[in-house]
Amino acid sequence: MTWRLLPAGERGVLAELDDLDAVLTLDATLTTLAAGGDPPWHAVEDRVPAARTLLLTVRDPRDLGAVTDALGNVLAALGVHFEAAIRPLGRPKRRLEPHTGAEVVELAVHYDGPDLAEVARLCGLSADEVVAAHTGRLWRVGFAGFAPGFAYLVDGDPRLRTPRRTEPRTAVPAGSVGLAGAFSGIYPRSSPGGWQLIGRTDAALFDVDRDPPALLRPGAWVRFVAAP
Repeated sequence: MTWRLLPAGERGVLAELDDLDAVLTLDATLTTLAAGGDPPWHAVEDRVPAARTLLLTVRDPRDLGAVTDALGNVLAALGVHFEAAIRPLGRPKRRLEPHTGAEVVELAVHYDGPDLAEVARLCGLSADEVVAAHTGRLWRVGFAGFAPGFAYLVDGDPRLRTPRRTEPRTAVPAGSVGLAGAFSGIYPRSSPGGWQLIGRTDAALFDVDRDPPALLRPGAWVRFVAAP
């Protein structure tokens, strides 16, 4: 595993990593460390995972040096044991499971998406098998992006790996549930998009009047259930 730490303003440090597997492994490790509330992790205000980076911010700039040093130590330790700790995305050596007290969000989905039959063909499954695979295990919120409330969900059934559409749609309805590569995601609002749409949910993914506004946040888990 290769990594480097970069300054991010007066209160932040950015860890650059090889891939999303490394980000998820580091984020899970920091979740465990932060749960103890021990220094210097008590000083961390926020963690923001992305596809190949993890941003840490602190409340007090005076704590940034200690947090950066501790983060470097964690990365060095992970690097030694990385092959045992990590699993290639979609080909798990060991599958991450929700820790005690982890947030699990249940979403009812109407599996009637316009691309369901095409996804089934691409994956070599029947439409019912696609639905069973999508609902058959928990998905983890890896990171957020693209639009407010849009979460990239990982750790799903590897049989559901499917390419994006060759021609993106100019408008995808809010609540559409899609697949792209190793990810699943839900469009929080109407927007252009090229994911394969397999269903739809009535859940509000982003609401400015809710605290917090985003329904799905990194570190949480999602359980999809087929709506009647």
